Amino acid sequence: MNDTSTPPEKVSDARIAAAEVRLPTSDLAADLPFFTRRLGFRLDQIFPADDPSVAVVSGHGLRLRLERSAAEAPGTIRLLVDDPASFAGGDTVLTAPGGLRVEIVPAAVAMTIPETQHQFLVRRLKDNTPWVIGRAGMHYRDLIPDRLGGSIIASHIRIPDGGPVPDMVHYHTIGFQLIFCYRGWVDLVYEDQGPPFRLHAGDCVIQPPEIRHRVLFASDEIEVIEIGVPAEHVTTIDHEMELPTPHYRPEREFSGQVFVHHREAEAAWGPWRLPGFEARDTGIGAGTRGVAGVKVARRAGEAAPVVATHDCDIFFAFVMDGTGTLEADGTAHAIEAGDAFVVPPGMPSKLTPTSDDFQLLEVALPAEFRTEIG
Repeated sequence: MNDTSTPPEKVSDARIAAAEVRLPTSDLAADLPFFTRRLGFRLDQIFPADDPSVAVVSGHGLRLRLERSAAEAPGTIRLLVDDPASFAGGDTVLTAPGGLRVEIVPAAVAMTIPETQHQFLVRRLKDNTPWVIGRAGMHYRDLIPDRLGGSIIASHIRIPDGGPVPDMVHYHTIGFQLIFCYRGWVDLVYEDQGPPFRLHAGDCVIQPPEIRHRVLFASDEIEVIEIGVPAEHVTTIDHEMELPTPHYRPEREFSGQVFVHHREAEAAWGPWRLPGFEARDTGIGAGTRGVAGVKVARRAGEAAPVVATHDCDIFFAFVMDGTGTLEADGTAHAIEAGDAFVVPPGMPSKLTPTSDDFQLLEVALPAEFRTEIG
């Protein structure tokens, strides 16, 4: 739901022959062999002939105008290379004779998941945590403010006014990403997953790493819970792919994960890890090959609340409906719909539903973990 830019507007019917970036140089004569011989650019223009002060070079998708009289400060060019060690003598940072800085970086976007910095956290809706206006008018509420050291981001997102969403085909370089529809509905389309479909309240999808997708249309007052691991990840716009794609391949793997669309209406309920609850498994644990698990638990029966500990690296929960009490870290917290909490591994906690409609969204990384009662 987040991260992409508004599609560009049509600026003119006039044809643009080329676009170039002007950069200053203090030594044009020395810059020319640096760009053409060492970096593989080609010389396109140079003038005046008797004492050149301007040269235009192009290559690697760039067109650069090197100009002695340019007033700008020297800039930085980043060259994305498949094998940086085999390019420009293996140097990763170069300085052109005229002052321009050149960085040689890997073309593949690296994804690093920081080590989890554990803490107990309760984020309550009624505490009036600010909603931040984000992309395309969406409202965001951060459910894990410090993001556990950058290992995870959890956002409560709402769109007050529904309608077409100004999204573009894009993908995320990410380890795990969940979209859970909390209220309303939204129309989505995914690479190799058939025609657009509607995600209803209670339904969810995972967006496997680098699967192309697009948000199409949303209902009024839609709300979603979006989870991303790690917290900081790169989003890339795909200007070439059109969705839907012609092939339906639900078994296709994306970095070892398959697309999962869980529908609440088709879900089966069974015992949860705590007595007095039942849960529906979304199938995300299987779809991610154990990277993460997502379940929805609800009150079932009158079993006495128990003290429990878990060994899960990241345990996040969002209260979907009802009221309850969470005891942990020597404190008791009244929780209700819209609240979220994180319980670190090894910390004893007790969850007590206080209303019959109590319902909880559980996100766990990894999917399989042990719970000890008592």
